Amino acid sequence: MLGPVILAASRSDRMRRLISAAPVTRQVVDRFIPGETVDDIVPVVEELTAKGLELTMDVVGEDITTPEQAAAARDAYLALVDRLRALDLGERVEMSVKLSMFGQSLPGGHALALANVRPVVEAAAAIGTTVTLDAEDHTTLDSMFAIHDELRKDFPQTGCVIQAYLFRTGADARRLAASGSRVRLVKGAYREPAEVAYQQKHEIDKAYVRILRTLMDGAGYPMVGSHDPRLISIAQELARKAGRKPDEYEFQMLYGIRGDEHLRLAAEGHRMRVYTAYGTDWYGYFMRRLAEKPANLRFFARSMLTRG
Repeated sequence: MLGPVILAASRSDRMRRLISAAPVTRQVVDRFIPGETVDDIVPVVEELTAKGLELTMDVVGEDITTPEQAAAARDAYLALVDRLRALDLGERVEMSVKLSMFGQSLPGGHALALANVRPVVEAAAAIGTTVTLDAEDHTTLDSMFAIHDELRKDFPQTGCVIQAYLFRTGADARRLAASGSRVRLVKGAYREPAEVAYQQKHEIDKAYVRILRTLMDGAGYPMVGSHDPRLISIAQELARKAGRKPDEYEFQMLYGIRGDEHLRLAAEGHRMRVYTAYGTDWYGYFMRRLAEKPANLRFFARSMLTRG
């Protein structure tokens, strides 16, 4: 029940100031966001890949209000690609981008976002890796999918994200489950109205399984974005029934959540990719992590009380 309240708070400037100013916040944020700069994050990349894990990197920040900020976001990703080049990890480290960071919500935002994200996709391809377009709220998705289709003409490995709680996602999954596609399925972490999205956990879970079956039975490459032990087991069974080998799909989980499970799946021979965010504009990302899982909120509240 607290999830919608927390998501509403993620849009509040007053709550942003209050939470950002709390002395304990930085210590809790570090659980989910292990650094603010490229220099901070390179040792994390080296540590996790040495353990047999793969990564998708997210430079956090969504509140873009000017074309100059959008260009700065593009340049931040290009700087990340430049550092990854020296590590020579190829597709073991990819990138996730939110098109809102590239100016999607600004006037002329669709064209602006495409113009800003294309150089990042090109640079990623040049070092042997790729980019996944993150899904945001439902009003942005038609633009995101159109940009995804355009990028795939030249860079077919470009991935995208679909969200199980949206009514539209079954049809999106059927369209995307084609040869060469890369699709990450998540439950969804934005506050969406009942007109477009399931509101109850059991409904979302059932939709997740239906959509995951579509992806596993299709010709693309499914990326299972979940920390739910039951859904992870179901994903393995669906992959087995579809005749998929361990390298024909992957699991993805967030940095800071169920780290032991990351290592267990990797040790069993699964591809296990850790969604690793970094940067200074962490507030929106952090609040969605609290909203997604009651345990995250309890962790934050306990830390506030213990250190307060």
